[in-house]
Amino acid sequence: MPVSPARSVAFEILLRVEREDSYAAELLHSTRLAKLSPRDHGLATELVMGVLRWQSLLDQRLADASSQKLERLDAEVLAALRLGVYQLQFLSRVPARAAIFESVELVKAARKRSAASFVNAVLRKLASAGAEDIFAEIGKSPDAITLARNAAHPLWLVARWTEHYGLETTRQICIHDQTVPATAIHIHDDRSSDDLSDTELAEAGIKLAPGRLLSPARRVVSGDITGTRAYQEGRISIQDEGSQLIALLAGRSKMIAETILDCCAAPGSKTALLARRNPPAKVFATELHPHRARLLQNLSRLPNVYVVAADARQLPFTFAFDRILADVPCSGTGTLARNPEIKWRLKAEDLRDLQSRQVAIVKSALAQLAIGGRLFYSTCSLETEENETVVEAALDGATEFKVADIKADIEQLRQSGEMCWLDIASLLAGPYLRTIPGVHPCDGFFAAMIERR
Repeated sequence: MPVSPARSVAFEILLRVEREDSYAAELLHSTRLAKLSPRDHGLATELVMGVLRWQSLLDQRLADASSQKLERLDAEVLAALRLGVYQLQFLSRVPARAAIFESVELVKAARKRSAASFVNAVLRKLASAGAEDIFAEIGKSPDAITLARNAAHPLWLVARWTEHYGLETTRQICIHDQTVPATAIHIHDDRSSDDLSDTELAEAGIKLAPGRLLSPARRVVSGDITGTRAYQEGRISIQDEGSQLIALLAGRSKMIAETILDCCAAPGSKTALLARRNPPAKVFATELHPHRARLLQNLSRLPNVYVVAADARQLPFTFAFDRILADVPCSGTGTLARNPEIKWRLKAEDLRDLQSRQVAIVKSALAQLAIGGRLFYSTCSLETEENETVVEAALDGATEFKVADIKADIEQLRQSGEMCWLDIASLLAGPYLRTIPGVHPCDGFFAAMIERR
């Protein structure tokens, strides 16, 4: 009997994530999966993301039940075991016999037939143990070591978050990371967002809820937003509310902007929002890597956007910009709910390398900033090394620049009705913006506003 399409796809994706350093979210939305039924695609997504979110906890349980050390197992065997134990202990609607049988069949299909009886024995042993309320265990975790184990996070990350944010906030971050995140959208349309959501999207089977951080945002309650005409025509973009907030802040200015630069633009959602909010301005979007630059093709619909292939550390422009957004490549530790594989790849020493590149990008961008202009530096990282430290290093000795307090701009968004979040103080870390997953209804973002005098 062939393996179900959903489990077969999940198995393949998990192997590619492991071997190729691919990102699961990108693979799950690739055209290769277009033939899957909505039900199979949903199950494949649940399996892949669930295994990646809980990987260390799954491995603990497999190690306890296995007669062999996990590090000695072939990648195919370990992937099949992880899929099996995840279904047994996290998906109560999946019969145990189906989870075990299909994991065994996956091993056979991968030409690891000799391991089939081993996989069967390990999973049967785990099936008899039953499931538990793991979120209750996370909530009772008394220290960083226990929290890291129960919440399936690397200890070094949990320890540094506990030191910086405190244990309770770190617990909220971890719970958020282990939960399926909401899908937020930004609607770009000549009609009002309410008109569009009440008619076209409703007719397409999409149920929406209001944004929790921003009033113009919408949250998808049910339905496939990517299958709608509005999404395919570029009138809707999937964009976390925290990401939308960064773009809204960058789109504001004390003066009318004639030129705007988004120097690390892919996938382009922030660029699009900047361009639509500043129609008279020329908006330049740069991206270095070809595969990332291809993500900017949707910007061709906007008449005031110009895409330029360039290294943000060596920008090629001979003129200055009134406004610059430097949303730099970073560790992504604020997005682990969406990209759980990051936490198993990232090492503490990686932060130093990322920091040096981020400082180089900011210095390059500041050199292109007009007098009186503003640069917004942002990351989706929770780490100080990539945030405050980068700003301080980039401005060291540069007296013509200053960090402006972002509080007034956030309060203006609240007064204008664009922000519906009431606790403005919780969004601030000194002069900077800081959103924290689990504390705020979005991914973790940092932003600094720098002005040239």
